[in-house]
Amino acid sequence: MFFVLFCGYHRLLSYGLMSRLMEMSNAFPRWFRARWWAALWLGGAVAVWLGDGGHAGAEQSAGAQSGRESTASEAAGLAAQYPGDAGIARDPHVLLAEDFETGTLADLAKRWDSVSNKDGKVMAFSEDVPPGSRGRRSLQMTATLGENTGGHLYTRLPRGEDTVYARFYVKFARDAEYIHHFVTLGGYQPPTRWPQGGAGERPRGDERVTVGIEPTGDYGRFPAPGIWNFYAYWHEMKISADGRYWGNSLRPPTPAPAPRDRWQCVELMLKLNSAPALHDGELALWLDGQPMARFARGARRGQWTGMGFSLAKEGGEPFEGFCWRSSPDLHVNFFWLLHYVTENSARQNRVAEPRRTNSVWFDDIVVSTAYVGPLRAP
Repeated sequence: MFFVLFCGYHRLLSYGLMSRLMEMSNAFPRWFRARWWAALWLGGAVAVWLGDGGHAGAEQSAGAQSGRESTASEAAGLAAQYPGDAGIARDPHVLLAEDFETGTLADLAKRWDSVSNKDGKVMAFSEDVPPGSRGRRSLQMTATLGENTGGHLYTRLPRGEDTVYARFYVKFARDAEYIHHFVTLGGYQPPTRWPQGGAGERPRGDERVTVGIEPTGDYGRFPAPGIWNFYAYWHEMKISADGRYWGNSLRPPTPAPAPRDRWQCVELMLKLNSAPALHDGELALWLDGQPMARFARGARRGQWTGMGFSLAKEGGEPFEGFCWRSSPDLHVNFFWLLHYVTENSARQNRVAEPRRTNSVWFDDIVVSTAYVGPLRAP
């Protein structure tokens, strides 16, 4: 029996979890710590005894090192159980499902907390839908320089969660230009029926965390609309050179261009830290079901400045992990379908005369507490 318990202890060491577990145990009362460690050793021993080899833990460790892999729980998504997403809204993991198939634009507005559709000219339903979709409509948003800055649909989620996945399909126009900001997932405390401001300001840690998934041209280095990156605000973000706190750009190890004139499945995952003092928060990205980036403790990263950082394909240094919040009362509780375009978007990317209109199509949105994955054909 002693040998089995020793193997359980060794199992924890082999997964590289010991330092994280010690950090967690320090937050517990002294009288509880012995029971905590005893339970962990026994759990490790059971894993050895049953021969499961701690598969999920090992896979997560590998993912942290490479900055790309999915975990075992993300091997198959919810969408695989619901061909064409039929019935997926009733799955207990799902917090929001929108396929734009029912009602008018006025009806659509009633399903969301906040709508920006200036003069009714930004949004329209379209018959262009993603491959594998059972629907007949998507939502088109068109930004027109000089008239508007695009539009949005924003809603609170029915409950706050600490780990949330958001999957959506997007198609950029054949002549798409650069955008300013895009789809965002995050949390406000207290929750609000509208998206808050805060550009250039660092959150306190107890009231706001936001993560946008958006293409960036990186000052014209990449063709429009750009490469996918995260644009994040949280209380441990780095300060910018101008003394302000602009969103930190967090990029995959390999640039991932956002295609023009083709539907793409985009999914992000935001996992908040489990306790205020811990750095076990994560962020992940999938494109068309392929893991592109996982920002987790131990993943290799490049230099981190006020501009953000990229995950490293090789070399670099271990990422510290995210401490997204300083209060357990802050949760992920909103989803913001945003298409925001300004003249500054073009200017920053050295475009002297941008096209006046910039269109994008959205469809088959699912926000969930479990990985969703791409549509399964009906």
